[in-house]
Amino acid sequence: MFERPDVGERAILVHVRFRGAANNQDLGEFKELVQSTGAEIATVISVQRNIPEAKYLIGSGKVDELSGLVHSLDADLVIFNYSLSPSQERNLENTFKKRVLDRTGLILDIFAQRARSYEGKLQVELAQLRFLSTRLVRGWSHLERQKGGIGLRGPGEKQLESDRRIVGQRIKQLSKRLDKLRQQRDQGRAARRKTTTPTVAIVGYTNAGKSTLFNALTDAKVYSADKLFATLDPTLRRMQISKGQHVVLADTVGFIQDLPHDLIEAFHATLQETHDADLILHIVDASDENRDNNIVEVESVLKQIDALGVPQIMIYNKIDQIDMLPNVQLGEHGNIQQVWVSALYGRGIDILIKALQQYFGFKSKRIWLRFPPSAGNLRSELYNKDEVVQEFVDDEGYWQIEAEVPCQRLKRYTEFQIPVQSEQLAS
Repeated sequence: MFERPDVGERAILVHVRFRGAANNQDLGEFKELVQSTGAEIATVISVQRNIPEAKYLIGSGKVDELSGLVHSLDADLVIFNYSLSPSQERNLENTFKKRVLDRTGLILDIFAQRARSYEGKLQVELAQLRFLSTRLVRGWSHLERQKGGIGLRGPGEKQLESDRRIVGQRIKQLSKRLDKLRQQRDQGRAARRKTTTPTVAIVGYTNAGKSTLFNALTDAKVYSADKLFATLDPTLRRMQISKGQHVVLADTVGFIQDLPHDLIEAFHATLQETHDADLILHIVDASDENRDNNIVEVESVLKQIDALGVPQIMIYNKIDQIDMLPNVQLGEHGNIQQVWVSALYGRGIDILIKALQQYFGFKSKRIWLRFPPSAGNLRSELYNKDEVVQEFVDDEGYWQIEAEVPCQRLKRYTEFQIPVQSEQLAS
């Protein structure tokens, strides 16, 4: 047994590939993930096998080779680009006498670094504890000790059992807190539905440029950087499509191949924005040679959160890197399927906005309305949406308003509409 170190930034990477497997990971992305944590890469070892080995995942000969490298390179941890079972992770740690991390643990570590909001931190901690709960039988020497404590942990309860109980209690606490936040989000979505403002969710593979596009469309100051999972916390902004026409844009967490299930569960409230959206903008890095595979991975996560049925427009971003001009591609029925843009340089943003206008059928009609004093909320709504052309108060104290209202909201004002012109009203 050994005491696991709390810190360690010099890592040996083990890139494992299995012949004929469909879920082999990309080495370049693996390196980016590790670098995103701030770790120093001591060396990269590639391993190819026919099938996983039960004890170590890889062969014992390669384990011996790695054990020598761990000490000769003075590495602090060994990171596998594959998911390890709890027993495999324990066996490797006992052999190396160093910390071992698999792909899931690595992604959880990155999320822990990136979380900024209260909700984001709760979500990440919940995912970490769910992951940890299956791995408590590990290399901590204190798990072999027993302690008493009548009325506290039970007589003779093992430290392992105590740890499991504490983790279970914390998971329940976090779940309750996130349920409250989820209810608040549900109330916000319900309020948006009442105003008939469409919601557009931005999704995509991590580092595809979601936050950059979000900033370009809304003039927001959302943090964006050329690294994986630069932002985790969801952001909602109101965006004006045309005069009096708005949508709510929702920027969401980036996806990645084999995104841990615990993360998807923990970020359910965040991803619910995507599930309930009227339209999804699926951002794709047009310059990425693996873009087709990345699209498949995003579709896989959307399926897991029951959002695959939400209408999508594919936004191919970073066209500045492939020398391509902004353009729109239509389907066989004339519907918008793809928009090619460069969010970083603002190229094609105007085309995308026009595509949104066309998709939502934003057409207006100029009408006259007569509101009683009790309908002040509807009058305020017109002013807030900048739809009022002119207004006066008639002899009975009613507001008579000429407004340019979107066709999709005309029914809201049907009972107040009057078929007269401004000249007649003024007289």
